[in-house]
Amino acid sequence: MNRRSTTRLVALGVSAGLTAFALAGCSPAGADGDGDVTITWWHNGTTGPLPEVWEEVAQEFEESHPGITVEQTGYQNEELQRTLIPNALAAGDPPDLFQVWPGGELRDQVENGYLMPLDDVIPDTIESVGATVNPWQVDGQTYGVPFTFGIEGFWYNTDLFEQAGIDAPPTTLDELVDAVGALRDAGITPIAVGAGDKWPAAHWWYQFALHSCSPEALQAAESDFDFGDDCWVEAGEQLQDFLGVNPFQDGFLGTPAQQGAGSSAGLVANGQAAMELMGHWNAGVIGGLTADQQVPEFLGWFPFPGIPGSAGDPTAALGGGDGFACSAEAPPECAELLEYIMSEDVQAKFAASGSGIPTVPAATESLEDANLKAVAEGLAASSFVQLWLDTAFGTTVGNAMNEGIVNLFGGAGTPEDIVKKMEDAAATL
Repeated sequence: MNRRSTTRLVALGVSAGLTAFALAGCSPAGADGDGDVTITWWHNGTTGPLPEVWEEVAQEFEESHPGITVEQTGYQNEELQRTLIPNALAAGDPPDLFQVWPGGELRDQVENGYLMPLDDVIPDTIESVGATVNPWQVDGQTYGVPFTFGIEGFWYNTDLFEQAGIDAPPTTLDELVDAVGALRDAGITPIAVGAGDKWPAAHWWYQFALHSCSPEALQAAESDFDFGDDCWVEAGEQLQDFLGVNPFQDGFLGTPAQQGAGSSAGLVANGQAAMELMGHWNAGVIGGLTADQQVPEFLGWFPFPGIPGSAGDPTAALGGGDGFACSAEAPPECAELLEYIMSEDVQAKFAASGSGIPTVPAATESLEDANLKAVAEGLAASSFVQLWLDTAFGTTVGNAMNEGIVNLFGGAGTPEDIVKKMEDAAATL
């Protein structure tokens, strides 16, 4: 990975007088003139039950910590990850507590000295989430803690499957193609994809790569940017063939993923499409886009099917999670808030809300949504979990890869072009 020549060292002994500033228009964090502390917190909870959960958490923390004010704000995921957080960090005006994603993005933030090391601050919290914290560690140090972790799969309408005569979810790629045909014959849009946001389209190629490449080829790509295995081109060819069976809704290239009834999640939520390939958080998103703001009873989940004859493991899964980190210059109370967010009680509240799969094991007993339980079972049954490929490869290679995939979706690129873009991007690091 790219290593900058100078890395700002971060000291843990932050005094109460230090101040971390939020973006223009936000109140300054840290100690103010009255000795009180304001903590700014940015997250991606904008739909479903999650905004209310985080609002309650902020209020509870304030009540148990007199003199501390928590200003929490939810932003749409793409805006937060691609624009708001990078710009705030680059400008030296970050929020105190904010969403962090593992892989190359986290490594870049650590190299720039943007994040607070957490091992000596909240060691019990780090231990409580077990191995799921590993992607949020760099060179043995922990810089973020995941509050949810899960795998990707198909969220589907069981009623529409029954209407099309599909008795069981597909377990192989051929069966998935057959299901697409059966749904089309029944006058049903088979699959919704939010290609307008690009990354949902890219995830289709990720899945074909995961199920075409051996674990060794995946590891070589992540550690050494070695894309020489034929499976990387094969993934594009398989995607190209799949696009040829007309699986998606009309206008899919301009459809957003999670914003409004016309988004890919909205099409599933309102019975206008039978399936969507999406991460473990999607039940809450779909629930937030229905007329009654409830997860629909027809919703089911199944893992991406295997590809017989390929080098990929049919039980491999693509996944990841969401975590929080403290700015390097945040007040010490930021770590206390993160510790509270990761407490068993709050994790249980998060699970019971249907917002996702918690990372504190004891809290999984609070999962009430049958779909999240299915995802948790799918995770347990996976031979291994590959981190989202754009996250694993880092921003430079990840962006080039996603661009190549979107070009292929739009008919303006080839399977070979995707691999070449990745190799060319890696050569610049």
